[in-house]
Amino acid sequence: MKITVKVNGVAHTHEVEPRISLTHYLREILDLTGTHIGCDTSGCGACTITMDGKAVKSCTILAVQADGSEITTIEGMANGNEMHPIQAAFKEHHGLQCGFCTPGMVMTAVDILKNNSNPTEEEVRHGLEGNFCRCTGYHNIVKSIRHAAEQINS
Repeated sequence: MKITVKVNGVAHTHEVEPRISLTHYLREILDLTGTHIGCDTSGCGACTITMDGKAVKSCTILAVQADGSEITTIEGMANGNEMHPIQAAFKEHHGLQCGFCTPGMVMTAVDILKNNSNPTEEEVRHGLEGNFCRCTGYHNIVKSIRHAAEQINS
């Protein structure tokens, strides 16, 4: 099937197998490997992207379902060499260790802050449900997101 999507501001049109997941489309056809495959069941959140302005787990969406959508992946967050405030906050506040979950956490943080520009610690933790980190214990991830909110709001 033929699909057209806008990914990180660039339009792409491809013939795809109807059963290919959006994660595999992004990684294998567009070579955007920042979207990670962690579980293929939507349990871990490593594959989180934004689609039409909403955080979604791309492993549960077929590429054909994304036809006509606007998608942002972790590769589309920075402005040239300048990190997005959320990325900078993760770096500054050690919101990552191995980095495997980080792209999904950052993309989820975008959604959290879009819906609540000044979330409490509890609201951030609630917003991160469904995104797993096996390294950090979430403390620095939450700290990073709250710091990003301060930076974006100032």
